[in-house]
Amino acid sequence: MAYLPSLRGISVDDALKQPHNHFATLRLGLAIAVVISHAFSVTTGILTDEPLTVSTGFTLGEHVVNGFFAISGFLVTMSFDRRGWRDYAVARTLRIAPGLIVAVLAVSLLLGAAMTTLPLGEYLQSPGLRRFITATLTSFKSSIALPGVFADNPFTFPMGTVWTLKYEGICYVGVLVFGLVGLLRSRIAALALVAGLAVGLAGLDLLRPDASKSMETALRLPLIFAFGGALYIWRDHARLSGLLVLMLFLATWLSSGTFLYKTMLFVGSAYGILWLALSPLVTRFAYEPTADLSYGTYLYGWPIQQSLHVLWPKAAASVLLMPSLTITLLVAALSWYLFEKPALGLKARTLGRRVLKTIEPAVP
Repeated sequence: MAYLPSLRGISVDDALKQPHNHFATLRLGLAIAVVISHAFSVTTGILTDEPLTVSTGFTLGEHVVNGFFAISGFLVTMSFDRRGWRDYAVARTLRIAPGLIVAVLAVSLLLGAAMTTLPLGEYLQSPGLRRFITATLTSFKSSIALPGVFADNPFTFPMGTVWTLKYEGICYVGVLVFGLVGLLRSRIAALALVAGLAVGLAGLDLLRPDASKSMETALRLPLIFAFGGALYIWRDHARLSGLLVLMLFLATWLSSGTFLYKTMLFVGSAYGILWLALSPLVTRFAYEPTADLSYGTYLYGWPIQQSLHVLWPKAAASVLLMPSLTITLLVAALSWYLFEKPALGLKARTLGRRVLKTIEPAVP
């Protein structure tokens, strides 16, 4: 009987009252996993070379993005609930925009200028340079190349991860709309949204199994974000249980090959990542990083890996992995201390509050 409380778990609300959680640690681990996943496709140009593709149907990078969206859905919904819409809008903007703007300018004007095969003057005056900066910052396009940069690489674009920010922004707006119309705290609305997206995704796989990846992603990421938000809205009743994590894993495995597999995989992984973030069974071993390097790692990992492949095109992915991780973390640290952390300070002054101990999410 002594093990029964642990198996049953605790409520999400009780878990939030703990002094520690693993959100910051998990975000950094997920960002590093993105770099690991891309190490293989950057060198070969074949996405299926990334880990977990054969065994799960999705790359390690895609699973990582799912984890980011689950965490983001939970924390961003909580942010609106505790702040109100004005503070929410300011907080989201100041957490996401400064790091992204600096990254785009650094990659295009510094890295691009160093790596381009064009004369420097021609590169700086190229319409392609302006198009890259504008498209990346306004529409989060990952497929835009820089003139003469990475032209001989399997993938030519220099910022291959920013595409997820489009879906992140859509989800942010969704939270804002739900909050403004008074539905954000509605448990029924939260449950209906998750159920509707889950049915839509399962229906797509049943009726259109050959549907494009973009259609699937347009349902996948909002579903996972909405699940994270719903878990917060239902925090008084929802429980964090390791046994439920195992049951969802088993259900996902049993549904493999059916139209329910993807939906079960996404819901199960979302619940699992939030269990890792909050369950006392895990947070008793909490490690709280003093700097949030996850956003910078996510943004700079791809262009750094692309650059190393240009310099050593014959090197295997395993050879370039550690150098790329080391450089990425160093650049991410610079981004945090020089730009992201000061922006958080500006946010605190703008909102008229002291800086909170909890690190604000910047989830790609």
